Amino acid sequence: MKRSKRNYSGDDLEAMAKILKTVAHPVKLEILEVLESHEPMDVSSLCAEIGAECRISMMSQHLAKMKDNGILKSEKKGKQVFYSIANRSLLNVLDGMTGVFDAVKRS
Repeated sequence: MKRSKRNYSGDDLEAMAKILKTVAHPVKLEILEVLESHEPMDVSSLCAEIGAECRISMMSQHLAKMKDNGILKSEKKGKQVFYSIANRSLLNVLDGMTGVFDAVKRS
């Protein structure tokens, strides 16, 4: 059987799957979308940008999970914590998903 040119190790595939699992939630994807153009932001500002159904406690949990898994980074300024995207290459993955999503919608 011919292997792809990528030839990832099992550890690499596990790490990639962990990243994808971490962002596999509509709110987390929206967090990335908002941060892409407005970073850094604190929890309250993110909640305000996302909308009325956003609860700060739930937002804090999403942000903590994303930070723990290397998706986001944070910086504390006084009592506030500001979040930004740790590696903007992840946005390329989301762009690729847009193409997949559009193709699935059309089929």
